[in-house]
Amino acid sequence: MTNLLWLCLVLWISTTTLFTISFAMPPPNPIRCNDINSNCQLFNSYGVWGDRQTCHAPNIVYPTTEEQLRQELANANKNNLKVKIVTKFSHTIPKLACPSNSKNSLFVSTEKYDSTIDINMERLTVTTDGGVGLRKLIDTIEKAGLSLVASTYWEGATVAGVISTGAHGSSWWGKGGAIHDHVIGLNLIVPANENEGYAKIIKLTPQDPLFNAAKVSLGLLGIISKVTFQLEAAFKRSIRLNYTNDSGIEDEFMEHARKNEFGDIQWYPSRQIAVYRYDNRVPLNTPGDGLNDFLGFQSNPILLSKSVRGTEKGFENTRNVGGKCMMASSFVAYKKLIANGFKNNKSIFTGYPVVGHQGKMQSSGSCLYSSSIDITSTCSWDPRINGLFFYESTAIFPSSKFGNFIRDVKKLRDLVKPESMCGVDIYNGFLFRFIKASDAYLGQGEDSVVVDFNYYRASDALTPRFNQDIWEEIEQMAFVKYGAKPHWAKNRNVAFVDVQKKYPKFNKFVGAKAQLDPKNMFSSEWSDEILFGKQQGLKSDGCALEGMCICSEDRHCSPSKGYFCKPGLVYQEARVCRFSSISTS
Repeated sequence: MTNLLWLCLVLWISTTTLFTISFAMPPPNPIRCNDINSNCQLFNSYGVWGDRQTCHAPNIVYPTTEEQLRQELANANKNNLKVKIVTKFSHTIPKLACPSNSKNSLFVSTEKYDSTIDINMERLTVTTDGGVGLRKLIDTIEKAGLSLVASTYWEGATVAGVISTGAHGSSWWGKGGAIHDHVIGLNLIVPANENEGYAKIIKLTPQDPLFNAAKVSLGLLGIISKVTFQLEAAFKRSIRLNYTNDSGIEDEFMEHARKNEFGDIQWYPSRQIAVYRYDNRVPLNTPGDGLNDFLGFQSNPILLSKSVRGTEKGFENTRNVGGKCMMASSFVAYKKLIANGFKNNKSIFTGYPVVGHQGKMQSSGSCLYSSSIDITSTCSWDPRINGLFFYESTAIFPSSKFGNFIRDVKKLRDLVKPESMCGVDIYNGFLFRFIKASDAYLGQGEDSVVVDFNYYRASDALTPRFNQDIWEEIEQMAFVKYGAKPHWAKNRNVAFVDVQKKYPKFNKFVGAKAQLDPKNMFSSEWSDEILFGKQQGLKSDGCALEGMCICSEDRHCSPSKGYFCKPGLVYQEARVCRFSSISTS
């Protein structure tokens, strides 16, 4: 009864935030230096990398123009430094932006390189600095009477960041939901020889052989300094969410994607609920001034975020499945009540459909924006407040294989009982989005379904998680059994095992890297290990607990706490850390 009352209080606080909080304490700067621009550490937005190790460089520079970017790379090349590009957001989960563990490295920040946004009304294009934030770009385009068709759901990212990691929205229509497939030109700053000034700017278009390597390049080929997008005339979108039973989801996802230009599906497996998002463009004169203020990206009172984390942690530690399911049921019901953050006429949700301009409906992130008055609320995952702390797994499936993946997850759910999957429904369940086949060498080669699911991460690396074997089995189903590709900016390390074998044009990307970065200035231990398969050492005790390895021995789990390496229940080739009274490995 106490837990129920506590959750009711949490929901009451959530409701008050809808009407009282418009701004919040901004996220912390991802770069922290002991001295001015020297002895610097980079953090991601969650404050902790996958391996819980530091990310360090002796110095950082803040160029403001493309020529200054070129000069900084030239200086680094001349002095044999490793280089990594960092942004003001640092919302990447893997260590893409971490240089080699060396004293000879440099961070180049694009935080102050964000002034240029040039719109060509005749050609319906926009050319922008790589450091421009997505929200700034979208607003500028919309003011000109145009729209950017594809964008990420989360707007806390830069232009260069979203295309270089293959970030996306959702669509199988037109050029699709991946932002890099709407790029028609980019400038790349790459190392050069002494005669060329140690660095040069190359301009790439779709006709250039290197273009498809550079679009999704993970920061490994050079510095993306300018990006040109194809635009369209401004339009509005009309959105309706339909909460229904999940019985036919494995057979219906394709038809849903084909009928709805920006549709997606949210699946809450423990609740046996599927939420179909009917999302299509409508004429500009359609009444409505709606807003997408996604609940998960709103600012929350610090007390609320800490309380939700503390409550879930308590249920984890006591293995209280009923408590976790109570949280899941309450949160799903609340999301339904408020349309998950969609608002009519930019205020509150009053009913479907929600109609609004493309620029206000395609992306959100209101917790990013600061006020000198309000220091009591922030993004719920802000590492300074000990709020939400979770993993984010994202798998990209060929559409032909996705239905069988859902069937396997349902088999597992029925075998372990639906309540065992309440942990994922506390967050966002499984989110299905759709992206088209891409020409990018590190993009998806066929029409695909992208699945995101978030789940609890322990505060301590060696603390096992309640029902962690279920999420490990699903993770291995996705990336091993069905060969799903990992989202480059998300996931635990195990998702990247043998990733180079999943891209038919991977060797072409490697060839482009050898041509553009022959000294491997932009390489690191992470890219060498994950992308190129170079082994960094033997499996350590407890390495499977945080996805640093797939267990093959009990010691890779936590035998002292009752977690042993076991086969999967449905996908029996999987090896997972399961709670048991005895080891039968």
